[in-house]
Amino acid sequence: MEPTELLKIISRGEDSKHQFKESINNVDSLAAEMVAFSNSQGGMLIIGVTDNGQIAGLSMPDLNKLNNLISNAASQSVRPPINPFTENVQLPDGLVVVVNIPAGVSKPYMDNNGAIWVKSGADKRKVTAREEMQRIFQAAGLVHADEIPVNGMTATDVDKDYFKRFFHKQYGESLDDLDIPLPKLLENMDLMKDGTLNIAGALFFANNQEYRLPVFCVKGAAYPGASTQISKYRDSDDIHGKLEDVFNRSVSFITRNLRRVQGEKSVNSIGDLEIPKISLEELVANALVHRDYFISAPIRIFIFDNQVEIISPGHLPNNLTIENIKNGISMIRNPIIASLAAKILPYRGLGNGIRRAIKEYPHIEFIDHREGNEFKAILKRI
Repeated sequence: MEPTELLKIISRGEDSKHQFKESINNVDSLAAEMVAFSNSQGGMLIIGVTDNGQIAGLSMPDLNKLNNLISNAASQSVRPPINPFTENVQLPDGLVVVVNIPAGVSKPYMDNNGAIWVKSGADKRKVTAREEMQRIFQAAGLVHADEIPVNGMTATDVDKDYFKRFFHKQYGESLDDLDIPLPKLLENMDLMKDGTLNIAGALFFANNQEYRLPVFCVKGAAYPGASTQISKYRDSDDIHGKLEDVFNRSVSFITRNLRRVQGEKSVNSIGDLEIPKISLEELVANALVHRDYFISAPIRIFIFDNQVEIISPGHLPNNLTIENIKNGISMIRNPIIASLAAKILPYRGLGNGIRRAIKEYPHIEFIDHREGNEFKAILKRI
């Protein structure tokens, strides 16, 4: 790294990607910094610079000691071990060490005490909340939210008539003719384990799942004007039930609050929706299938005079970007739900749903709000 480039970085101060340390003498402290960067987006630890950006500099004995400390911390005090890249940079006011720590590919990383650290602004913090730990394991592909058991929900909660119709449609066999108990069949389909339905099984096939999973619903509101900062709304709905019903009612909520345009149709025609229904279906299905079920929050649908917003809990997973999804690249966050959705909803799981929605209606904007941990699809009403 060129000294001028480093001086520019230092002049901008600390942030989530850049941390200053005047000196480090404790291997545990250094390991915690490395873990935080590895569990987040990676970054640069600059040693020999004070918190306020003053160059303190390092001596050659300091440098030798520091290199040993970095090596020991990365290989022995971070689990799994990491491979940071170090540079010694001579600045006008002294020598500093730049430790480049990449975003980890084997998250979560821990220190020797088993603590998981992540970046929090320019600082770091220890992860203690169970929900956040689950999301970190989810990002690493070690656990999926749709596999989590729903306490108190068993095979007796399954809507058997609905499940029978699904089974016959998909497999061409009558459930009554099979010599397999329903609990065993549900376990074979990864919808139940140890007698308890998981989130996927409950959301697709259970009756009254809203009593156990009250936040996994869709809340819709249609407002006059262009803001929620008003006291009245035109229409609202709290949509619970089996995922197929939630999908259908969510699409219906949007369509009943949209205009119809006559276009070239006859006077007696009801006209076409101002936003094609296929685009709405793709985006609603995408929200239900790919939302983060580790987050205790509903999907929200807001309809304003100028746009429709579909807001899903959870930002795009890992390093997936908006450009990726526009190009058909996807990562399946909830594999059981995605597999069932391809059989029950107008969802194919091929990564082309977003592309199809944009093709039918190009006036769509996507916002991946990582700080707020949500993903927003905005359909402009033109």
